[in-house]
Amino acid sequence: MLTGGWVFLVLGFLGLFLPVLQGVLFLLVGVYLLSRESSWARWLRQKFRRRYPALGRHMDEARDWSARQWRRFVGKLSGGEG
Repeated sequence: MLTGGWVFLVLGFLGLFLPVLQGVLFLLVGVYLLSRESSWARWLRQKFRRRYPALGRHMDEARDWSARQWRRFVGKLSGGEG
């Protein structure tokens, strides 16, 4: 999780200067991944959610959607209907 977060942060930083990468998107994904295990990234994510509450709600919806998709995927792998 930490390695993935750092990779996304580096890609995001590069994307701020290179037109082929979506810098802000990679930075947000990197901070989200790091916030699961790092206190400074968790603080940064909470600050972002307080500053932009509408985007915080979208983040919650995306998290819930991805959790549903993951459960559905795992269900299909284990032979269930999902």
